[in-house]
Amino acid sequence: MSVRIGNIDLGEFPLLLAPMEDVSDPPFRYVCKQNGADMMYTEFISSEGLIRDAAKSIKKLDIFEYERPIGIQIFGSDIEHMREATEIATQAGPDLMDINYGCPVKQVACRGAGASLLQDIDKMVAMTKAVVEATHLPVTVKTRLGWNDDTKNVYEVAERLQDVGIKALTIHGRTRAQMYKGVADWSLIRDIKRNPRIQIPIFGNGDIDSPQKAANWRLEYEVDGMMIGRASIGYPWIFREVKHFFRTGEFLEGPTVAERVEVCRTHLEKSIEWKGLKTGIFEMRRHYSNYFKGINHFKEYRMRLVTAATLDEVQDILSEVELKYSAEVV
Repeated sequence: MSVRIGNIDLGEFPLLLAPMEDVSDPPFRYVCKQNGADMMYTEFISSEGLIRDAAKSIKKLDIFEYERPIGIQIFGSDIEHMREATEIATQAGPDLMDINYGCPVKQVACRGAGASLLQDIDKMVAMTKAVVEATHLPVTVKTRLGWNDDTKNVYEVAERLQDVGIKALTIHGRTRAQMYKGVADWSLIRDIKRNPRIQIPIFGNGDIDSPQKAANWRLEYEVDGMMIGRASIGYPWIFREVKHFFRTGEFLEGPTVAERVEVCRTHLEKSIEWKGLKTGIFEMRRHYSNYFKGINHFKEYRMRLVTAATLDEVQDILSEVELKYSAEVV
């Protein structure tokens, strides 16, 4: 049976790309889409930044036709500002709006936004209602199990947010206090999925880093789909590998070095297209070590890649890498 968010048909058991700050920009989303991500989100965008017309926030509204279906994710601490930001983001033409109630980092949570709202469910509900009423698009939410081990209140959150009109809920299987440490606990996510009151799709997030784990947890936790974040950084092939395993029960061979180089080049080209030559080359530097993780004696090439100043230099180094490691599968 197909999973639907409003009128968006995501097919059976969709794989979603998580919104990740400084990672899930259009160039990165392009290579993930090419490798099988069913739905993607922008990096999270500050409601205050959108209202102030801050250049960085406005730039994050850029979406492209090939990315659809795509959601714009916003966060903030002021209900009225979230309503205004929703109206602004809706004009950018996404397929849905998403609210971030999960970000655990201090700069967000300690300013009353992101996961902080898990400490004030009434305000979270009022904010969500304001966002739902401010747009004709389906609204989804991403959150965590609770603020800490003593306040795992996501069961109540799921019911109350559904009641004010959200169309899907993604739950990261950690509390805010855990940040990204320890092991994600999906048992509460399963409890929510089993709640007869819950009619919206429930997506699980946290620690999905292999096809086998995805298949096991799909059965064990009964979710409608999965959101993959950190495992896709430098490894967009995770989406196609998980799908292949679901279909066949067999592992797909990992990408060859030639494939890694090819996707890295594509990412670089898209980065330059979107950010301009200088920034595109500079911001791509954070991705090289991830694309070539696990390759023996790669340090020298990594150092050269992160110091190369021109596109020709980078392309030459990538050609060298491909030539040297062409016979190797990692």
